[in-house]
Amino acid sequence: MVSYVTASFCAVVGIVLAGVALLVAFQEKLVYVPVLPGLSKSYSITPARLRLIYEDVWLRSSDGVRLHAWFIKYLPDCRGPTILFFQENAGNIAHRLEVVRIILHRLQCNVFMLSYRGYGTSDGHPSQHGIIIDAQAALDHLIQRADIDTSQIVVFGRSLGGAVGVSLVKNNPDKVAALILENTFTSILDMAGVLLPFLRWFIGGSSSKGLKILNCLVRSPWSTIDIIGQVKKPILFLSGLQDEMVPPSHMKMFSLKNMLLRRNMIMNLPSENNDPAELALLARLNRL
Repeated sequence: MVSYVTASFCAVVGIVLAGVALLVAFQEKLVYVPVLPGLSKSYSITPARLRLIYEDVWLRSSDGVRLHAWFIKYLPDCRGPTILFFQENAGNIAHRLEVVRIILHRLQCNVFMLSYRGYGTSDGHPSQHGIIIDAQAALDHLIQRADIDTSQIVVFGRSLGGAVGVSLVKNNPDKVAALILENTFTSILDMAGVLLPFLRWFIGGSSSKGLKILNCLVRSPWSTIDIIGQVKKPILFLSGLQDEMVPPSHMKMFSLKNMLLRRNMIMNLPSENNDPAELALLARLNRL
């Protein structure tokens, strides 16, 4: 009887350890999904399909990775404002063109869409460190352009893109006018417990009550909740109450974290995916 219990316990422990090992080994493939199932890595459409005025931009990150982006102009001579757009973790910038088209016309602004390394036609492989310096390369490019108003650059990030945006604005307080976050997670450490509940006992963010013994193995923690208080620019939070991936509580935690600073506003939208037209209206009303 004792040997049977011991064997069963060892088997369970072995399965758990094997599962954890697989998660550690393939974590980048879980966090970063450049290619959606059934689709190719290349762009399915370009801004030209939507009759948008754009240019292909090629950048070089500080570590030498070649990056692609689209700079979409509202009008040929539109100087600003310009939105620096950071997408979610899955798919590429072509899948966000409909959203960007509506934002473009509602706000009458320019939009710069960056393909992270490993996404679209950008070279390299995605990682937290790599994407952070990709975002810096995009902002540095915009700052050097003579055809926009560089005092009106607004960073807009969705989900993973929000984590990218927070890091960028924190590091460049004098180069960005404002920040918009939509359905952004507090950290990948917290999201691990959301997607795989058993992991919350071993992995968690700063507010987690778990043991956090596996935190050191997470290569892309994206602990946005720990740095958002260092952002010195106005922030607009947009939270979809029916989002199936990021719980609305994550956006609420951001708002509470910034409450004392009185530089943020949170809007709860009763939809799974926020209506871009509503987003544009909110952004205009708040004069970000």
